[in-house]
Amino acid sequence: MKETWRWFGPKDSVSLQHIAQAGATGIVTSLHHIPTGAVWPMADILERKKLIEDHGLEWAVIESIPLHNDIKTRTGDYQQLIENYKQSIRNVAAAGVYDVCYNFMPVVDWTRTNLSYTLPNKAQALRFEMSDFAAYDVYMLQRPGAEKDYQPEVLAKAKARLDAMSEEEKSLLEKNIIAGLPGGEGSYDREGIRAAIDLFIKMGNEGMRANLFAFLREIIPVAEEVGVRMAIHPDDPPFSLFGLPRVVSTADDARALLNAAPSPANGLTLCAGSYGARCDNDLVGMAREFGERIYFVHLRNIKREDDGSFYESDHLDGDNDMVGLIDALLDEEARRDKAGSNLPKIAMRPDHGHLMGDEIGKTGINPGYSFAGRMKGLAELRGVIHALSVIRAR
Repeated sequence: MKETWRWFGPKDSVSLQHIAQAGATGIVTSLHHIPTGAVWPMADILERKKLIEDHGLEWAVIESIPLHNDIKTRTGDYQQLIENYKQSIRNVAAAGVYDVCYNFMPVVDWTRTNLSYTLPNKAQALRFEMSDFAAYDVYMLQRPGAEKDYQPEVLAKAKARLDAMSEEEKSLLEKNIIAGLPGGEGSYDREGIRAAIDLFIKMGNEGMRANLFAFLREIIPVAEEVGVRMAIHPDDPPFSLFGLPRVVSTADDARALLNAAPSPANGLTLCAGSYGARCDNDLVGMAREFGERIYFVHLRNIKREDDGSFYESDHLDGDNDMVGLIDALLDEEARRDKAGSNLPKIAMRPDHGHLMGDEIGKTGINPGYSFAGRMKGLAELRGVIHALSVIRAR
């Protein structure tokens, strides 16, 4: 597998030199300065690619060329935005970057309620707490009908949590949920998110899925023509938030998506932490079923709780079978090699990492994207890959 590392560009607190020292060889990044919906200019793509290569690294995956909400809703000037997206795909291919991770999440991208959840060893992790989210949705945002989406015990806990919060804690909770997290798209105020939520709720799951498939039918032929592999990231978390539709959360969703545009250019990002936040998703089974269309992997582990809450655990110490998942992915690589495939090794990155050591308390570190925590995760995952590779070679 190709060891990669997410990098947020020249302003990232983790430098390309740091990444090279950690041993990763591939960079996963985006042109964050380009407005969502605009064409990615060749000059900007080539400048970023050269910067990466000047440090002895490869731009392995684009994460992501973000989708404008008008594409997801098929409103406004969505057709021109799709044409812009096609041109961006052509441009990145012309620059020699062929793997694109993207998502189709409505309104809020990946979502957590606590960005500094303290673990027993005093490191800090990302956490999604259902009662805190319900407290915001029902009692702060006051979304109409929100209380119907939660069990009575969750609502009771949510009310107690809200009553115990200071104004500062309420403000932080709102910021964590709607102000946008690293790599996500969009930041809202309270009125703005209410309007966006209402628009998507009216679409429902089937409307959202139809719009995704319509997007794929336009984009995938262009991607196939220029050799780009599109790899959709699942919903995070993989269940409805704010009553919004979710259409990339389960194995059934993945099957439907791949069948909607049956092309080698239409593939998956297997995010273990996202799919794995649902106990009914069999990650190992999904890796084996969809292996030939998996082009990118986020290796991240979580500890689940009965009400849908979870926190991000050590990479090898969670509810996901990380060893079994890596074993299945190595089997897929072996299958490709035997078949004479010209696909590159599956790009993986140690997704997220605990805030630990002297990074705790420092400013400017993107939540989930510390240096030491991800380096620890990469080392652990590298050990698993090495051990399984040695066993195969015997």
